[in-house]
Amino acid sequence: MKKAFLFLMMVLLSAGNMYSQTWYSDKYSMFVHFGLYSKFGGVWDGEPVRQGYSEQIQSFAGIFSDWYAATAYEFDPVGFDADAIAELAVKGGMRSVVFTTKHHDGFCMFDTKTTSYNSVSMTPSGRDYVREMSEACASKGLRFGLYFSLIDWNYPHAYPISSHNADFVTPEHHEFNKAQVRELLTSYGPVSELWFDMGSLEPWQSRELYDLVKSLQPDCMVSGRLGNDVYDFAVMADNKLPQTALQAPWQSAVSMFPETWSYRSWQERGEVEDKVAEKLRTLIDVVSRGGNFLLNIGPASDGSIVPFESEVIKTIGRWLEKNGEAIYGTEPSPYRTEFEWGDVTRKGDVLYLLLTGECPESQTIVLPGSKRKVRVAPDMFDPVDVKVIRLEHEKGLPDVMETVLPSGTVLSWANAVPYYSYSCFDYYSNYRSVVGYDWNVDLRRPASSVEILYTSEEIGRRISLRVGDEEMELMLDDSCPVELSSRPNVSGAAFGRMRGGTFDPSIDVKRVPEWKVPEGDYVEVLSAGFSNYLYKADVLSDVHSLVLFDVNSGNGAELQVAGKTMMKHLNPYRTENRMEKVLIELCEPEIEVLLRSYNRFEDRACAGFRLSDEQKAYRMTVDLPDTVKGSKVSVSLKAADRESPHTDCGFHNLRISLLR
Repeated sequence: MKKAFLFLMMVLLSAGNMYSQTWYSDKYSMFVHFGLYSKFGGVWDGEPVRQGYSEQIQSFAGIFSDWYAATAYEFDPVGFDADAIAELAVKGGMRSVVFTTKHHDGFCMFDTKTTSYNSVSMTPSGRDYVREMSEACASKGLRFGLYFSLIDWNYPHAYPISSHNADFVTPEHHEFNKAQVRELLTSYGPVSELWFDMGSLEPWQSRELYDLVKSLQPDCMVSGRLGNDVYDFAVMADNKLPQTALQAPWQSAVSMFPETWSYRSWQERGEVEDKVAEKLRTLIDVVSRGGNFLLNIGPASDGSIVPFESEVIKTIGRWLEKNGEAIYGTEPSPYRTEFEWGDVTRKGDVLYLLLTGECPESQTIVLPGSKRKVRVAPDMFDPVDVKVIRLEHEKGLPDVMETVLPSGTVLSWANAVPYYSYSCFDYYSNYRSVVGYDWNVDLRRPASSVEILYTSEEIGRRISLRVGDEEMELMLDDSCPVELSSRPNVSGAAFGRMRGGTFDPSIDVKRVPEWKVPEGDYVEVLSAGFSNYLYKADVLSDVHSLVLFDVNSGNGAELQVAGKTMMKHLNPYRTENRMEKVLIELCEPEIEVLLRSYNRFEDRACAGFRLSDEQKAYRMTVDLPDTVKGSKVSVSLKAADRESPHTDCGFHNLRISLLR
């Protein structure tokens, strides 16, 4: 929808650099995983190492650090040709190349004064591979990006190798990383993006690295794995896509084979046509949801491009030669629904229908909000040569917001269309965040003011509220308290540990193997990090009412009310126990409430849900500058006090009414 695109453009411009728009428009880039690990080809001591990614063979094969490091003296990949890689990216229709300057093993593929553990000092040829790639990309008109691991298995002051690669970064290690980032951004020309990876930084560490990047190259886009919401674009988990379109810049990095990113000599590759169909479909899925696609290759032990990967990329490139108009510079699908026949992208008043799915039984495509019907036939659906239908609307595209709320509806999280991004502390706390809300309302009668209801949790918050063409920035205060009279019962409380260690999945009660009933309404238990706990309760009420509850959680919280997620957010960094107010509408005699408390860092976990002692909310009424009229008026809400466009807005308690 057009409003969502404008919201996205505001987020992009807030990054404050020219690459934001260029980066967003490019859509398709090449990732290159090549380093000392490539020499092993996924093999140690004559046997394939089948556990984990091959670029992490040092960890998964349990190779002693001195044995691994000694391999550098024999590392002479004569087949590595930066010009050939750049040429392949051009033929593949890619707009930039992101190269691995240093992976978790700590071996630097560039000339650095910080350590002798680098390709210039230790290898027979003394090559600077980052320089070679930088120059090759410049000669081919490609933008050049850098991958940089925030963990380092060779640096003495780094924490040891862990099973999860999200170790804390010591002060000494942080300074070491900063020194290397400074070298990379001052020695190799313009850098389009800096792709940080793994580790778990404190907020001040993320901020220092981000500010360093911007001070040296203001136009360089910073990836989401820097953590703590201090970045320009969100990054999905490896080989993952979001459920729906996001309204903030994002990227999906995808390996040619899900088992590894770097070269694996014994990899079963299958048929080129099958891989083309798989990766082309992923490219289209990513772009139709507003993202950028970063497709990886892993050069062989001698540095040469693997022929299978070359053929896949060139085949996709030939498709883009014919159909690139439907990919480059496009906006995401304006529809919040999925179609059995395929995906949609948009450019101005033109829609592109990409036939990646199955032909409808009716052989007719009908788009929401449009009377146009498009005839298709089964032979138009080819997984390798995806067909594109171009639809142009002379009078502009119709508003495709599927739901128009009746006049007098109270606007809240429950009936909103959310704006999404991704928020995180680090890789394992990455989750889809709600960064704003949108509604379409049938006014019938003109509105001259807006009433906002909220809790003490929101006092002092600054909001940006748009009603029709009127946009206001407001500070929520405590000048008008409202008493809430209902006193429902909370019963059937139960508590148990969930499976899984990340914050990304939603609550699934079936995944809790055992329940135990707590003695009170607040539970605290011994816990390891990377753990989720579920608190369950039933709220009983014989009246339809608004009720205030206290919710306790650890590093993050997700609250489901009657089967629907009301809020999901990370608490401030390293918060052991946070209590917050939640305003819930009780509209049934019995409502089940599920609370997930996420523990990423601590040695104890807590959870709790109970009726607040003080049943009080707050109201603010604001006159609109001009009376708003119309049979359909849009209302949008977003935070005006969030430093990052990726951080959850936290407005699940707000309720908005349009008044005459």
